[in-house]
Amino acid sequence: MDRVIYTAMSGASQTLNQQAITSHNLANVSTVGFRAQLTAMKAVPIVGNDIPTRTMVAATTPTYDSTMGAFNYTGRNLDVALSQDDWLAVQLADGREAYTRNGAIDIDENGGLYIQGHPLMGDNGVLTVPQQSQISISSDGTLSALGAGDKPTTIAQVGKIKKVHLLPQEIERGDDGFFHLTQAIQNERGTVMPDNPKAQLMSGVLEGSNVNPVTAMVDLISHARQFEMQIKEITTADENAQKANQILSLT
Repeated sequence: MDRVIYTAMSGASQTLNQQAITSHNLANVSTVGFRAQLTAMKAVPIVGNDIPTRTMVAATTPTYDSTMGAFNYTGRNLDVALSQDDWLAVQLADGREAYTRNGAIDIDENGGLYIQGHPLMGDNGVLTVPQQSQISISSDGTLSALGAGDKPTTIAQVGKIKKVHLLPQEIERGDDGFFHLTQAIQNERGTVMPDNPKAQLMSGVLEGSNVNPVTAMVDLISHARQFEMQIKEITTADENAQKANQILSLT
């Protein structure tokens, strides 16, 4: 009987984990460039010194939905969207490089370009532009600046946005909201990826989240029912064990 309880207990624990991930996806249904996290469960036999009679439920390696979200026109010069499997690079506080599909670029008072509070990387390092200048972004990521009060003929190139081509299996989601290279790719190709000259940017457009809110709500209901079923299984197994003990006590 304890075998049934153990399996149901581990299943209930993983169902709660699935419910937390689905809730997180639903909370980011309007987050720019968000990729839904995916989970799955599998049965894992417990191997010990005796015969393996117990099986636990474990979560498989977490991954994410790599399909693109809908493009939304904003008309803002510093909003960009990328082609499939291309990513923008940002610099983390520890100097490492991370990747995002969020193309909402901001400029601080010193002319630095940022995404979600982290410096945006160019093909030659962190990007900066002249203060109080009007910035435009071409399809290849080239930044052009026109100073306040200057003639249109004085527009100048001030940098180029770095665009990295990475396949879904080459990156993984981090707890900081950005994506990072897998350990295998770091060992094979290093920790810094080169610019992809073939990648195209669309200015004035942002990619929305790829989370389907209807599907996420249905999944939440399904997770709740699975959890109730597993708890009921634990309760039934415990009741059966108590009745069996009562019968044995009469003999």
